[in-house]
Amino acid sequence: MELKDIKAIIDLMKKNSITEFELERQDSKIRLKRGLSVGAPGSTEEISYPAVPIPVPMAGAPPVIAPPASASTGEIEIKSPMIGTFYRAPSPEAGAYVEVGSEVNADTVVCIIEAMKVMNEIKAEVKGVITQVLAENGKPVEFGQPMFKVRPN
Repeated sequence: MELKDIKAIIDLMKKNSITEFELERQDSKIRLKRGLSVGAPGSTEEISYPAVPIPVPMAGAPPVIAPPASASTGEIEIKSPMIGTFYRAPSPEAGAYVEVGSEVNADTVVCIIEAMKVMNEIKAEVKGVITQVLAENGKPVEFGQPMFKVRPN
């Protein structure tokens, strides 16, 4: 892992008020922890925030699929498996991977999420028809944020 990657993780931790981060790869392991002390100098008073798990961006990571949004609609949400920037198409000039009404199967790429300069193709992981696009092209998405609704078939 390069220094610029570590600095990017630290910036994300600051922006999202995350106090602890751990990443383990085959050849390395990194653990970052930050704290905030308050009170007079020498004081032992400390503010502690619960640790928030951060998903590790991986190419081709499967999306998180929720159970049906409601019993009446029977729709399934395709949720973001990571924090990053949502893109509906492989390039600005290209058409969107899917539109409302598009039929998808488990291997259909529905979008790309860019995380730490890595483009991750996200697959539907479900067979059905896209009924809604919930995320906005070029905007950030959070881990677990619904991006699409699918009516299974």
